[in-house]
Amino acid sequence: MKRHSSPSLQFLGAAGTVTGSRYLLETDGHRVLIDCGLFQGYKQLRDRNRAAFPVPPETIDTVLLTHAHLDHSGYIPALVRNGFRGKVICTPATAELCSLLLPDSGYLQEEEARYARRKGYSKHANPTPLYTLEDAKASLEHISTHGFDDDFQAGHSIRARFLHAGHLLGAAQISVDIAGTTLHFSGDLGRPQDPLMRPSVPLHEADVLVCESTYGNRRHPRIDAEAELAPVIRRVAGRGGVIVIPAFAVGRAQGILLHIARLVQRGDIPALPVFLNSPMAIDATDIYHRFHDEHHVSLEECRAMHSIATLVRSVDESKALNLRRGPMIIVSASGMLTGGRVLHHLQAFGSDARNAILLSGFQAGGTRGAALAAGADHLRMFGHDVPIRAEVVQLESFSGHADADEILNWMRQARRAPRITYLTHGEPDAADTLRGRINRELGWQARVPEHLERIDLERPA
Repeated sequence: MKRHSSPSLQFLGAAGTVTGSRYLLETDGHRVLIDCGLFQGYKQLRDRNRAAFPVPPETIDTVLLTHAHLDHSGYIPALVRNGFRGKVICTPATAELCSLLLPDSGYLQEEEARYARRKGYSKHANPTPLYTLEDAKASLEHISTHGFDDDFQAGHSIRARFLHAGHLLGAAQISVDIAGTTLHFSGDLGRPQDPLMRPSVPLHEADVLVCESTYGNRRHPRIDAEAELAPVIRRVAGRGGVIVIPAFAVGRAQGILLHIARLVQRGDIPALPVFLNSPMAIDATDIYHRFHDEHHVSLEECRAMHSIATLVRSVDESKALNLRRGPMIIVSASGMLTGGRVLHHLQAFGSDARNAILLSGFQAGGTRGAALAAGADHLRMFGHDVPIRAEVVQLESFSGHADADEILNWMRQARRAPRITYLTHGEPDAADTLRGRINRELGWQARVPEHLERIDLERPA
Protein backbone atom coordinates (compact mmCIF):
# COMPACT_ATOMS: atom_id res chain seq x y z
CA MET A 1 0.00 0.00 0.00
CA LYS A 2 1.26 3.43 -0.96
CA ARG A 3 2.63 5.57 1.84
CA HIS A 4 2.47 9.34 1.50
CA SER A 5 5.63 11.43 1.91
CA SER A 6 3.87 14.77 2.53
CA PRO A 7 2.27 15.07 5.98
CA SER A 8 -1.38 14.03 6.01
CA LEU A 9 -4.30 13.27 8.29
CA GLN A 10 -6.89 10.64 7.42
CA PHE A 11 -10.18 10.07 9.27
CA LEU A 12 -10.51 6.30 9.65
CA GLY A 13 -13.35 6.61 12.15
CA ALA A 14 -15.54 8.93 14.23
CA ALA A 15 -16.37 10.98 11.11
CA GLY A 16 -20.12 11.54 11.00
CA THR A 17 -20.62 9.18 13.93
CA VAL A 18 -19.94 9.15 17.65
CA THR A 19 -17.83 5.98 17.85
CA GLY A 20 -14.82 4.34 16.22
CA SER A 21 -12.26 7.07 16.94
CA ARG A 22 -9.29 6.48 14.62
CA TYR A 23 -7.11 9.18 13.00
CA LEU A 24 -4.09 8.32 10.86
CA LEU A 25 -1.10 10.67 10.62
CA GLU A 26 1.49 10.10 7.89
CA THR A 27 4.77 11.82 7.10
CA ASP A 28 7.93 10.71 5.28
CA GLY A 29 6.53 7.20 4.94
CA HIS A 30 5.80 6.81 8.67
CA ARG A 31 2.38 6.25 10.23
CA VAL A 32 0.99 7.14 13.66
CA LEU A 33 -2.57 6.28 14.66
CA ILE A 34 -4.41 8.51 17.12
CA ASP A 35 -6.92 6.27 18.93
CA CYS A 36 -7.98 2.80 17.85
CA GLY A 37 -11.61 2.48 18.80
CA LEU A 38 -14.54 0.20 18.13
CA PHE A 39 -17.52 1.24 16.06
CA GLN A 40 -20.70 0.80 18.08
CA GLY A 41 -24.43 1.28 17.52
CA TYR A 42 -25.94 0.83 14.07
CA LYS A 43 -25.10 -2.44 12.34
CA GLN A 44 -23.61 -0.75 9.29
CA LEU A 45 -21.14 0.93 11.65
CA ARG A 46 -20.41 -2.24 13.63
CA ASP A 47 -19.69 -4.02 10.36
CA ARG A 48 -16.68 -1.72 9.93
CA ASN A 49 -15.06 -3.54 12.84
CA ARG A 50 -15.08 -6.72 10.72
CA ALA A 51 -13.76 -5.07 7.55
CA ALA A 52 -10.05 -5.04 6.73
CA PHE A 53 -8.32 -2.12 8.41
CA PRO A 54 -7.89 0.73 5.89
CA VAL A 55 -4.08 0.40 6.02
CA PRO A 56 -2.12 -2.76 6.83
CA PRO A 57 -1.65 -2.82 10.63
CA GLU A 58 2.01 -3.79 10.26
CA THR A 59 2.67 -0.46 8.50
CA ILE A 60 1.60 1.58 11.55
CA ASP A 61 4.56 2.59 13.71
CA THR A 62 2.82 3.90 16.85
CA VAL A 63 -0.65 4.27 18.37
CA LEU A 64 -1.33 7.25 20.64
CA LEU A 65 -4.35 6.73 22.87
CA THR A 66 -6.48 9.53 24.31
CA HIS A 67 -8.25 7.35 26.87
CA ALA A 68 -9.49 3.87 27.69
CA HIS A 69 -13.16 3.84 26.65
CA LEU A 70 -13.74 1.16 24.03
CA ASP A 71 -14.85 3.56 21.30
CA HIS A 72 -11.30 4.91 21.53
CA SER A 73 -9.28 1.82 22.50
CA GLY A 74 -11.37 -1.27 21.79
CA TYR A 75 -9.93 -2.20 18.38
CA ILE A 76 -6.33 -2.47 19.68
CA PRO A 77 -6.46 -6.28 20.20
CA ALA A 78 -7.58 -6.81 16.59
CA LEU A 79 -4.91 -4.40 15.31
CA VAL A 80 -2.19 -6.34 17.17
CA ARG A 81 -3.53 -9.74 16.13
CA ASN A 82 -3.57 -8.58 12.51
CA GLY A 83 0.05 -7.46 12.45
CA PHE A 84 0.68 -4.25 14.41
CA ARG A 85 4.04 -4.52 16.18
CA GLY A 86 4.66 -1.01 17.51
CA LYS A 87 3.93 0.70 20.81
CA VAL A 88 0.58 1.91 22.10
CA ILE A 89 1.48 5.00 24.12
CA CYS A 90 -0.92 6.39 26.73
CA THR A 91 -0.98 7.82 30.25
CA PRO A 92 -0.41 5.50 33.24
CA ALA A 93 -4.07 5.55 34.37
CA THR A 94 -5.23 4.82 30.83
CA ALA A 95 -2.87 1.83 30.71
CA GLU A 96 -4.35 0.44 33.94
CA LEU A 97 -7.90 0.92 32.73
CA CYS A 98 -7.09 -0.72 29.39
CA SER A 99 -5.80 -3.73 31.31
CA LEU A 100 -9.39 -4.09 32.57
CA LEU A 101 -11.43 -2.97 29.58
CA LEU A 102 -9.70 -4.82 26.74
CA PRO A 103 -9.67 -8.33 28.28
CA ASP A 104 -13.26 -7.81 29.40
CA SER A 105 -14.19 -6.84 25.84
CA GLY A 106 -12.54 -9.96 24.45
CA TYR A 107 -14.26 -12.16 27.04
CA LEU A 108 -17.69 -10.66 26.33
CA GLN A 109 -17.27 -11.10 22.60
CA GLU A 110 -16.37 -14.74 23.09
CA GLU A 111 -19.37 -15.20 25.38
CA GLU A 112 -21.74 -13.58 22.91
CA ALA A 113 -20.42 -15.75 20.07
CA ARG A 114 -20.83 -18.91 22.18
CA TYR A 115 -24.35 -17.88 23.19
CA ALA A 116 -25.29 -17.18 19.56
CA ARG A 117 -23.98 -20.59 18.48
CA ARG A 118 -25.81 -22.35 21.32
CA LYS A 119 -29.12 -20.59 20.75
CA GLY A 120 -28.81 -20.52 16.97
CA TYR A 121 -30.06 -16.94 16.60
CA SER A 122 -27.16 -15.67 14.49
CA LYS A 123 -27.46 -15.65 10.69
CA HIS A 124 -23.92 -17.07 10.65
CA ALA A 125 -23.48 -20.82 10.97
CA ASN A 126 -20.45 -20.36 13.19
CA PRO A 127 -20.45 -16.90 14.87
CA THR A 128 -16.95 -15.81 15.89
CA PRO A 129 -15.78 -12.99 18.16
CA LEU A 130 -14.02 -9.98 16.69
CA TYR A 131 -11.15 -10.93 18.99
CA THR A 132 -10.64 -13.18 21.98
CA LEU A 133 -9.64 -12.76 25.59
CA GLU A 134 -6.17 -14.06 24.69
CA ASP A 135 -5.90 -11.55 21.83
CA ALA A 136 -6.71 -8.78 24.27
CA LYS A 137 -4.17 -9.96 26.84
CA ALA A 138 -1.48 -10.21 24.15
CA SER A 139 -2.19 -6.64 23.02
CA LEU A 140 -1.46 -5.28 26.50
CA GLU A 141 2.21 -6.13 26.00
CA HIS A 142 2.39 -3.33 23.44
CA ILE A 143 1.23 -0.63 25.86
CA SER A 144 3.82 1.92 26.97
CA THR A 145 3.12 4.89 29.23
CA HIS A 146 4.04 8.56 29.32
CA GLY A 147 2.94 11.23 31.76
CA PHE A 148 1.10 14.47 31.15
CA ASP A 149 2.63 17.77 30.00
CA ASP A 150 6.00 16.58 28.65
CA ASP A 151 6.90 16.20 24.98
CA PHE A 152 7.94 12.77 23.71
CA GLN A 153 8.92 11.24 20.39
CA ALA A 154 5.92 9.43 18.91
CA GLY A 155 7.47 8.52 15.59
CA HIS A 156 9.76 9.80 12.86
CA SER A 157 9.45 13.62 12.78
CA ILE A 158 6.44 13.42 15.13
CA ARG A 159 6.48 14.87 18.65
CA ALA A 160 3.51 14.59 21.00
CA ARG A 161 2.29 15.72 24.39
CA PHE A 162 -0.55 14.51 26.61
CA LEU A 163 -2.67 17.21 28.27
CA HIS A 164 -5.44 16.66 30.84
CA ALA A 165 -8.88 16.26 29.26
CA GLY A 166 -10.97 15.56 32.36
CA HIS A 167 -13.74 13.10 31.33
CA LEU A 168 -12.08 9.96 32.77
CA LEU A 169 -9.02 8.86 34.71
CA GLY A 170 -6.01 9.19 32.43
CA ALA A 171 -7.99 10.93 29.67
CA ALA A 172 -5.78 13.14 27.51
CA GLN A 173 -5.90 15.71 24.81
CA ILE A 174 -3.01 15.07 22.44
CA SER A 175 -0.94 17.86 20.90
CA VAL A 176 1.16 16.65 17.97
CA ASP A 177 3.89 18.39 15.99
CA ILE A 178 4.31 16.82 12.57
CA ALA A 179 6.73 18.39 10.10
CA GLY A 180 6.22 21.85 11.62
CA THR A 181 2.42 21.64 11.75
CA THR A 182 0.73 21.51 15.16
CA LEU A 183 -2.36 19.32 15.43
CA HIS A 184 -4.49 19.16 18.54
CA PHE A 185 -6.81 16.22 19.23
CA SER A 186 -9.33 17.03 21.93
CA GLY A 187 -10.14 13.42 22.78
CA ASP A 188 -13.30 13.43 24.90
CA LEU A 189 -13.49 16.67 26.86
CA GLY A 190 -14.81 16.53 30.41
CA ARG A 191 -17.12 19.04 32.04
CA PRO A 192 -15.79 22.05 33.96
CA GLN A 193 -17.87 21.11 37.03
CA ASP A 194 -17.63 17.32 36.87
CA PRO A 195 -18.37 15.67 40.26
CA LEU A 196 -15.36 13.38 39.93
CA MET A 197 -12.77 14.64 37.48
CA ARG A 198 -10.71 17.80 37.40
CA PRO A 199 -11.51 20.03 34.41
CA SER A 200 -9.70 19.80 31.08
CA VAL A 201 -6.84 22.21 30.48
CA PRO A 202 -7.66 25.03 28.04
CA LEU A 203 -6.87 24.83 24.36
CA HIS A 204 -3.61 26.73 23.78
CA GLU A 205 -2.97 26.85 20.06
CA ALA A 206 -2.98 24.60 17.02
CA ASP A 207 -2.79 24.84 13.26
CA VAL A 208 -5.30 22.01 12.91
CA LEU A 209 -7.84 21.17 15.60
CA VAL A 210 -9.72 17.85 15.70
CA CYS A 211 -12.49 18.21 18.27
CA GLU A 212 -15.22 15.94 19.59
CA SER A 213 -18.84 17.04 19.13
CA THR A 214 -20.82 14.43 21.08
CA TYR A 215 -23.09 17.08 22.61
CA GLY A 216 -22.52 19.67 19.90
CA ASN A 217 -26.25 20.32 19.44
CA ARG A 218 -27.33 20.71 23.06
CA ARG A 219 -26.70 22.14 26.48
CA HIS A 220 -26.71 20.02 29.60
CA PRO A 221 -29.47 21.11 31.97
CA ARG A 222 -28.14 23.11 34.88
CA ILE A 223 -29.48 20.68 37.46
CA ASP A 224 -27.61 19.09 40.32
CA ALA A 225 -27.11 15.36 39.69
CA GLU A 226 -28.20 14.43 43.19
CA ALA A 227 -31.31 16.61 42.94
CA GLU A 228 -32.22 14.74 39.76
CA LEU A 229 -31.43 11.27 41.10
CA ALA A 230 -33.01 11.46 44.58
CA PRO A 231 -36.72 11.79 43.64
CA VAL A 232 -36.50 8.91 41.18
CA ILE A 233 -34.98 6.62 43.80
CA ARG A 234 -37.56 7.66 46.41
CA ARG A 235 -40.43 7.16 43.97
CA VAL A 236 -39.39 3.68 42.84
CA ALA A 237 -38.41 2.57 46.35
CA GLY A 238 -41.84 3.67 47.57
CA ARG A 239 -43.52 1.18 45.26
CA GLY A 240 -41.05 -1.60 46.13
CA GLY A 241 -39.36 -1.52 42.75
CA VAL A 242 -35.94 -2.47 41.46
CA ILE A 243 -33.82 0.33 39.98
CA VAL A 244 -31.50 -0.89 37.23
CA ILE A 245 -28.82 1.63 36.25
CA PRO A 246 -26.83 0.68 33.13
CA ALA A 247 -23.50 2.44 33.56
CA PHE A 248 -20.11 2.50 31.92
CA ALA A 249 -17.92 0.47 34.23
CA VAL A 250 -15.17 3.08 34.17
CA GLY A 251 -16.16 6.58 35.20
CA ARG A 252 -19.95 6.53 35.23
CA ALA A 253 -20.38 3.69 37.75
CA GLN A 254 -18.06 5.44 40.18
CA GLY A 255 -19.90 8.76 39.84
CA ILE A 256 -23.29 7.14 40.43
CA LEU A 257 -22.05 5.37 43.55
CA LEU A 258 -20.58 8.63 44.84
CA HIS A 259 -23.94 10.40 44.47
CA ILE A 260 -25.87 7.53 46.05
CA ALA A 261 -23.47 7.51 49.00
CA ARG A 262 -23.92 11.26 49.51
CA LEU A 263 -27.71 11.00 49.28
CA VAL A 264 -27.86 8.17 51.83
CA GLN A 265 -25.51 10.01 54.18
CA ARG A 266 -27.73 13.12 54.08
CA GLY A 267 -30.89 11.07 54.50
CA ASP A 268 -32.28 12.24 51.15
CA ILE A 269 -32.98 8.67 50.05
CA PRO A 270 -33.63 5.49 52.03
CA ALA A 271 -30.69 3.18 52.64
CA LEU A 272 -31.62 0.62 50.02
CA PRO A 273 -29.47 -2.40 49.18
CA VAL A 274 -27.10 -1.31 46.40
CA PHE A 275 -25.30 -3.83 44.19
CA LEU A 276 -22.40 -3.09 41.88
CA ASN A 277 -22.61 -5.95 39.40
CA SER A 278 -19.53 -5.44 37.25
CA PRO A 279 -16.18 -6.98 38.19
CA MET A 280 -14.51 -4.43 35.93
CA ALA A 281 -16.25 -1.51 37.66
CA ILE A 282 -15.16 -2.93 41.02
CA ASP A 283 -11.53 -3.03 39.89
CA ALA A 284 -11.83 0.41 38.26
CA THR A 285 -13.03 1.85 41.57
CA ASP A 286 -9.77 0.62 43.13
CA ILE A 287 -7.85 2.47 40.39
CA TYR A 288 -9.62 5.70 41.37
CA HIS A 289 -8.01 5.33 44.77
CA ARG A 290 -4.54 4.96 43.26
CA PHE A 291 -4.84 7.99 40.95
CA HIS A 292 -6.28 10.36 43.50
CA ASP A 293 -4.44 13.39 42.05
CA GLU A 294 -6.48 13.21 38.83
CA HIS A 295 -9.84 13.79 40.52
CA HIS A 296 -11.13 15.98 43.30
CA VAL A 297 -13.07 13.50 45.44
CA SER A 298 -11.81 13.35 49.01
CA LEU A 299 -10.30 10.16 50.39
CA GLU A 300 -13.27 9.79 52.74
CA GLU A 301 -15.75 10.03 49.87
CA CYS A 302 -13.65 7.62 47.83
CA ARG A 303 -14.07 5.12 50.64
CA ALA A 304 -17.81 5.82 50.82
CA MET A 305 -18.10 5.36 47.06
CA HIS A 306 -16.31 2.04 47.45
CA SER A 307 -18.31 0.77 50.45
CA ILE A 308 -21.88 1.84 49.63
CA ALA A 309 -22.46 -1.17 47.37
CA THR A 310 -22.31 -4.93 47.72
CA LEU A 311 -19.74 -6.03 45.14
CA VAL A 312 -20.99 -8.76 42.81
CA ARG A 313 -18.16 -10.65 41.12
CA SER A 314 -19.26 -14.16 40.19
CA VAL A 315 -21.78 -15.22 37.55
CA ASP A 316 -23.74 -17.15 40.20
CA GLU A 317 -24.00 -14.04 42.38
CA SER A 318 -25.17 -12.10 39.34
CA LYS A 319 -27.88 -14.67 38.56
CA ALA A 320 -29.00 -14.66 42.20
CA LEU A 321 -29.70 -10.91 41.97
CA ASN A 322 -32.42 -11.63 39.42
CA LEU A 323 -34.29 -13.68 42.03
CA ARG A 324 -34.36 -10.91 44.63
CA ARG A 325 -37.25 -8.55 45.22
CA GLY A 326 -37.09 -4.78 45.51
CA PRO A 327 -36.59 -2.23 46.63
CA MET A 328 -32.94 -2.28 45.59
CA ILE A 329 -30.52 -0.60 43.18
CA ILE A 330 -28.39 -2.50 40.67
CA VAL A 331 -25.56 -0.66 38.89
CA SER A 332 -24.22 -2.77 36.04
CA ALA A 333 -22.45 -2.44 32.68
CA SER A 334 -22.77 -1.67 29.85
CA GLY A 335 -23.90 1.94 29.75
CA MET A 336 -25.59 1.80 26.32
CA LEU A 337 -26.97 -1.73 26.83
CA THR A 338 -24.74 -3.15 24.10
CA GLY A 339 -23.89 -6.24 26.17
CA GLY A 340 -22.81 -7.42 29.58
CA ARG A 341 -24.63 -8.52 32.73
CA VAL A 342 -27.07 -5.61 32.69
CA LEU A 343 -28.98 -7.27 29.84
CA HIS A 344 -29.89 -10.18 32.10
CA HIS A 345 -31.19 -7.70 34.68
CA LEU A 346 -33.33 -6.02 32.03
CA GLN A 347 -34.67 -9.41 31.05
CA ALA A 348 -35.53 -10.12 34.69
CA PHE A 349 -36.92 -6.73 35.75
CA GLY A 350 -37.81 -4.79 32.59
CA SER A 351 -41.33 -6.18 32.21
CA ASP A 352 -42.54 -5.04 35.68
CA ALA A 353 -44.01 -1.52 35.84
CA ARG A 354 -42.95 -1.16 39.49
CA ASN A 355 -39.31 -1.14 38.40
CA ALA A 356 -37.24 1.55 36.71
CA ILE A 357 -34.35 1.74 34.25
CA LEU A 358 -32.16 4.83 34.68
CA LEU A 359 -30.10 5.76 31.60
CA SER A 360 -27.12 7.69 32.88
CA GLY A 361 -25.30 8.97 29.81
CA PHE A 362 -25.12 9.41 26.06
CA GLN A 363 -26.87 6.67 24.08
CA ALA A 364 -25.36 6.25 20.61
CA GLY A 365 -27.77 5.74 17.73
CA GLY A 366 -28.51 2.09 17.04
CA THR A 367 -27.94 0.92 20.63
CA ARG A 368 -30.57 -0.56 22.93
CA GLY A 369 -30.06 2.43 25.21
CA ALA A 370 -30.99 4.81 22.39
CA ALA A 371 -34.07 2.72 21.64
CA LEU A 372 -35.19 2.90 25.27
CA ALA A 373 -34.56 6.65 25.44
CA ALA A 374 -36.76 7.03 22.34
CA GLY A 375 -39.63 5.17 24.02
CA ALA A 376 -39.23 1.56 22.84
CA ASP A 377 -41.64 -0.81 24.59
CA HIS A 378 -39.50 -3.88 23.91
CA LEU A 379 -35.83 -4.70 23.36
CA ARG A 380 -34.27 -7.44 21.28
CA MET A 381 -32.00 -9.46 23.57
CA PHE A 382 -30.64 -12.99 23.30
CA GLY A 383 -32.67 -13.64 20.18
CA HIS A 384 -36.00 -12.62 21.74
CA ASP A 385 -38.13 -9.50 22.11
CA VAL A 386 -38.27 -8.58 25.80
CA PRO A 387 -41.20 -6.34 26.81
CA ILE A 388 -40.28 -3.16 28.68
CA ARG A 389 -42.96 -1.92 31.07
CA ALA A 390 -40.57 -0.52 33.67
CA GLU A 391 -40.34 3.25 34.02
CA VAL A 392 -37.48 4.56 31.84
CA VAL A 393 -35.72 7.72 33.02
CA GLN A 394 -33.03 9.51 31.00
CA LEU A 395 -30.83 11.24 33.58
CA GLU A 396 -29.62 14.49 32.03
CA SER A 397 -27.00 15.59 34.54
CA PHE A 398 -24.59 12.65 34.47
CA SER A 399 -22.76 13.17 31.20
CA GLY A 400 -18.97 13.05 31.29
CA HIS A 401 -18.79 15.05 28.03
CA ALA A 402 -18.63 18.81 27.70
CA ASP A 403 -21.75 20.26 26.07
CA ALA A 404 -21.75 22.70 23.16
CA ASP A 405 -21.36 25.83 25.31
CA GLU A 406 -18.55 24.22 27.30
CA ILE A 407 -16.70 23.16 24.13
CA LEU A 408 -16.95 26.70 22.72
CA ASN A 409 -15.69 28.18 26.00
CA TRP A 410 -12.76 25.74 25.86
CA MET A 411 -11.99 26.90 22.31
CA ARG A 412 -12.27 30.60 23.19
CA GLN A 413 -9.18 30.32 25.39
CA ALA A 414 -6.91 29.56 22.42
CA ARG A 415 -4.17 32.10 21.74
CA ARG A 416 -5.01 32.09 18.05
CA ALA A 417 -7.56 30.53 15.75
CA PRO A 418 -6.63 27.23 14.10
CA ARG A 419 -6.35 27.27 10.31
CA ILE A 420 -9.12 24.64 10.31
CA THR A 421 -11.21 22.78 12.89
CA TYR A 422 -12.54 19.30 12.12
CA LEU A 423 -15.51 18.12 14.15
CA THR A 424 -15.65 14.40 14.85
CA HIS A 425 -17.06 11.95 17.35
CA GLY A 426 -20.61 13.22 17.02
CA GLU A 427 -23.83 12.25 15.30
CA PRO A 428 -24.38 14.26 12.09
CA ASP A 429 -26.78 16.80 13.61
CA ALA A 430 -24.56 17.37 16.65
CA ALA A 431 -21.38 17.85 14.61
CA ASP A 432 -23.00 20.14 12.05
CA THR A 433 -24.76 22.26 14.68
CA LEU A 434 -21.47 22.83 16.48
CA ARG A 435 -19.78 23.62 13.16
CA GLY A 436 -22.31 26.39 12.56
CA ARG A 437 -21.80 27.88 16.01
CA ILE A 438 -18.01 27.86 15.63
CA ASN A 439 -18.33 29.68 12.30
CA ARG A 440 -20.76 32.29 13.66
CA GLU A 441 -19.55 32.82 17.22
CA LEU A 442 -15.79 32.37 16.88
CA GLY A 443 -15.30 33.23 13.23
CA TRP A 444 -13.23 30.06 12.77
CA GLN A 445 -13.23 27.83 9.73
CA ALA A 446 -14.77 24.48 10.71
CA ARG A 447 -16.12 21.47 8.89
CA VAL A 448 -17.23 17.87 9.44
CA PRO A 449 -14.94 15.42 7.61
CA GLU A 450 -16.09 12.40 5.62
CA HIS A 451 -15.29 8.82 6.59
CA LEU A 452 -11.86 7.87 5.15
CA GLU A 453 -11.24 11.44 3.97
CA ARG A 454 -7.54 12.29 3.71
CA ILE A 455 -6.26 15.81 4.40
CA ASP A 456 -2.99 17.25 3.11
CA LEU A 457 -1.63 19.02 6.20
CA GLU A 458 0.36 21.46 4.10
CA ARG A 459 -2.96 22.73 2.68
CA PRO A 460 -5.70 21.61 5.11
CA ALA A 461 -9.27 22.34 4.07
